[in-house]
Amino acid sequence: MKTMYGRQFATMVSMVLLSFLMLGASFATLSYQYTIRDKKDTLEQNARYIAQFTSNSVIAEDGEVWRTAEFQNYLSSVAKVSDSHVIVATPEGVIVYATSGSATLRQFQNVPLSRQMVDAIVGGSFVGMTTLDGLYSETRYLVGLPITTALNGTPYLQGLVLVSASASNISGVWRDLSAILLVTALAVVLIAAIISSVTSMRQSQPIKEVAAAARQFGLGQLDVRVDVGSRRDEVGELAEAFNAMAESLSKSEQRRSEFIANVSHELKTPMTTIAGFADGILDGTIPPEQERHYLEIISSETRRLSRLVRSMLDLSRLQSDERAAQQQFDICETLVRALVTLESKVNAKGLEVNAQLPDEPVPVWGDQDAITQVCYNLLDNAIKFSQEGGTLGLGVTAKGAKATVTISNQGADIPPEEQQLIFDRFHKTDYSRSADRDGVGLGLYIVKTILNSHKETITCTSGDGVTKFVFTLTRA
Repeated sequence: MKTMYGRQFATMVSMVLLSFLMLGASFATLSYQYTIRDKKDTLEQNARYIAQFTSNSVIAEDGEVWRTAEFQNYLSSVAKVSDSHVIVATPEGVIVYATSGSATLRQFQNVPLSRQMVDAIVGGSFVGMTTLDGLYSETRYLVGLPITTALNGTPYLQGLVLVSASASNISGVWRDLSAILLVTALAVVLIAAIISSVTSMRQSQPIKEVAAAARQFGLGQLDVRVDVGSRRDEVGELAEAFNAMAESLSKSEQRRSEFIANVSHELKTPMTTIAGFADGILDGTIPPEQERHYLEIISSETRRLSRLVRSMLDLSRLQSDERAAQQQFDICETLVRALVTLESKVNAKGLEVNAQLPDEPVPVWGDQDAITQVCYNLLDNAIKFSQEGGTLGLGVTAKGAKATVTISNQGADIPPEEQQLIFDRFHKTDYSRSADRDGVGLGLYIVKTILNSHKETITCTSGDGVTKFVFTLTRA
């Protein structure tokens, strides 16, 4: 059976059947042995009573006691009560009297016993299954004991007593027990099969649903989900894991589509501009005296394409790194160096720099080159969107295990609904599209990616004409 349902069903039925077979065999064997032991004890006890009664009754060696009515009545009563046959024989093994309790077994009289049985009884006792050399038509369970008495202080063998019971009674009890066990086993196996069938189908059905959903998902139907219902077992966990995977892949596909659309848009605009102006210069549509102006536009768009490609390569490199390289450096020095690099842009806008930096170095852990890029991107972004003559704020504070870096500017507020989106790829707020014609919308996304690789956080707040970016680093 290749299906999980078939395997589980077969396993359940096999285990129940095997368990009952083992328990049934053990119980039947113990019951049979107990019955045999009980019958043996009963026969031995009766034989011992008869031997004791006989030894007390026999006074002489002539053996006349075997023929007395009192003795025969006693043997008949013992045979009738125990549902057995009682046989009395001479010391030489010749049967002198036999009774079944209800009748005298005259066909047994004067019949000699086998020499082996006589020797066994004289030697102590005989216990076993026998037909008495064909006297019985069926095998019977027989116990034989010697009858001894003391004659002049010397033990004297007076005769032999044999008590036998039908073995068919013992076998009948064993057969009845076996039949009861068999019927019970079949009933339990049937019930177990029904329960196993129901539970196996219930467990395999959700797995089939997951498999069907996975096949549909593989065909591109990314909105397929598995109904978990109220299941809280391993199968329910599997269905929830599949749904989580499907949701993640669906979001990844959505982001991929958006990324391709954004890249296409960002590439199409400058390429269209470059192609249009170049064609205008070549076919003479643009007059010679304006060619320089349009060539400058073509050069600007080309540099924009170059920045876009470079940013995408940087982003690809950052996303491919499994973890950030860890080294110790001073975040204050790194922030100041990034600011010095942008000095010309600060002076061009007439910005006043308000640096709130501690006098002592603030060593932190991280990739210094990557954090330098974070500082550069945030400062460049703050300068770009600052109002003319505004204030550019820098701040570093160390508290506990973290160092907090703050970069702020004065300018137009970022709407609240935009503040959570500014770290997305190619996202630009509406007001920034006119202020940042040269940007590609990847600067803040690269910042977020770098800080995520360092397992750090960054937040943005904007209001009352002041916008702040705050990120954390682990202190060394």
